[in-house]
Amino acid sequence: MSVDTVSLTGRGRTAPTTAVRFRPGGDAEAAAVVRGRGPRGAIARGLGRSPGDAAQNAGGSVLDMTGLDRIGSVDEAAGTVRCDAGVGLERLLRVLLPLGWCLPVVPGTGRITVGGAVASDVHGRDHRVSGSFCRHVGALDLLTADGEVRTVLPGTALFDATAGGLGLTGVVLRATLRLRRVATPLMAVSTERARDLDDLLDRFTAGGDRAPYASAWIDLLARGGATGRGVLTRGEHARPDMLPAHARRTWRAPRPALPPLPALPALPALPARVSALPAAVPAFLPGGLLGRAPASVLNELRYRGAVLSRGVELRSVPAFFHTADALPDWSRPYARGGFVRYQCLVPYGQEEALHRVVRRISAQRSPAVRAVLQRLGAPGPGPLSFAAAGWTLALDLPAGPPAHPARLLDALDEEVAAVGGRVCLAEDSRMRPETAAAMYPGLETFRALRAELDPTEAFRSDLSRRLAL
Repeated sequence: MSVDTVSLTGRGRTAPTTAVRFRPGGDAEAAAVVRGRGPRGAIARGLGRSPGDAAQNAGGSVLDMTGLDRIGSVDEAAGTVRCDAGVGLERLLRVLLPLGWCLPVVPGTGRITVGGAVASDVHGRDHRVSGSFCRHVGALDLLTADGEVRTVLPGTALFDATAGGLGLTGVVLRATLRLRRVATPLMAVSTERARDLDDLLDRFTAGGDRAPYASAWIDLLARGGATGRGVLTRGEHARPDMLPAHARRTWRAPRPALPPLPALPALPALPARVSALPAAVPAFLPGGLLGRAPASVLNELRYRGAVLSRGVELRSVPAFFHTADALPDWSRPYARGGFVRYQCLVPYGQEEALHRVVRRISAQRSPAVRAVLQRLGAPGPGPLSFAAAGWTLALDLPAGPPAHPARLLDALDEEVAAVGGRVCLAEDSRMRPETAAAMYPGLETFRALRAELDPTEAFRSDLSRRLAL
C-alpha cells in the first residue's frame, strides 16, 4: 500500500487542502487505514472528479480507492455485474457494451468510480424513467467505522444513508449492479433548437418520454427575448434496424450466453468522440482566455450550429453521454481561480423560479459556457440524494475575477430554497450549513444514523465539516 502526503482539490481547483493519501490494494489494507485513522478521520476518494471538496480531508486521511478496480463476471440470468468500488464507469462501459449490456444510469462523465457514483447517487439523462444510480444497486460491501465489512442491502436505513451519503457512512468496497440489455453499442440521437426558455421547457414536456434520454444545453449569456435559449438533445439505445444497411450486414448481436469475465487490469482512457455540436470548451482554447466575449462567441456558435430540427443520427455511447470528457482539463480555461459548479433543482410547478434563476445568471454576464438543463423524476432513496421531481440546472462559473460568483450563488440559493428546491451537495464547494439544512429535510435523520453508527466520526471530509453534516 502506497502512502504519501499530498495537496488535494476538486476538479474545480478551489480550496486545496493537504492530507495523507493511502492507496489500499484490498479490504485488509483499507480496514487498517480506517482503524489507524487520526483525530481528523478518513474519507474515500475515487478519480477526484467532484468539483467541490467532498473527497478532501484537511489534516486527515484519504483512501485512494483506484487500487480496488476488479470487474467480476456478468450474471446473464440476473443481469448483474459485481465490481470493486474503484472501477471507473468509462472502463466498465467499455467492458459491458460489447457483451450487450449497459448501465441503466449513465452520468455526464465516465471518469467517476462506482464508489463515487454510489456516494453521490448520481443521475443521468433518463432519470424520469430509471431513477438514480443507487436504484440499480443490488448490494454493497461497506467498510464501517469499526473496521468491519458489512453487506448492505437496499431498503435498509444504512443503504439509504450510504446512497448519496458522500462517503460519510463508510467506505464502499464493492457493489452489485443491475444492468440493462442493449442490442447495439450505439445511440440514436435527435437534436432540436429552442428560441427561449419557455420554448425549451415546452419541447421537453411535449416529447414526453418517447426517448428515455434527454438533456439540453442552455445559453446563459443570451438576454432579452432569447433568454434561456438552448439546444435539446434526445436519445435512445439504437436497434439493429436503425443501423445503415452496410452496418446491418456486418453487425453481429451479442451472444446470449457468455463466459465469466476475468479480473481485468486498468485500461488506458480512451477519448470520447466529440459530436459536431460541442457541449464544452474546445481543447484549443488557451488557459485563462474564457472571458465574457470569447464565451459569447462560443455560445453563439454552439446555438447557430444546431439546426432547427435534426433527424436521427447515430453516436457512440461516449459521444452521447460523455462529450465533455474529451477535454483533458475543464478548469484550464478559467485560469488561476478555477471554477465553481452550481447545480440546483426546482420542483415542477415552480417554473417561474427557474426563470428567475436563469434571468439572474444572464444579467450577471458571467461566462457560463457549460450549462445543462434536465428533467428529473422520483427522488433517490437517500436522505441526502439530490435528484427529485423537478428541473435541474447545472453550470460552471469562474471562481475568480472578474466574476466572483459568491453573491450571485447566495442569491440563487435563496430563490431555490424558497420554492422547496435544493443544491447538489456532491458538486458544492461554497454553500452555507443553514442553507443545506433548509434544503434537505432528511439531514437530521442522516445525522442521527451517523451518530449511532460512527460516534467517533471516523469518516469526515472538508465538505462534512463545512456543512456540519
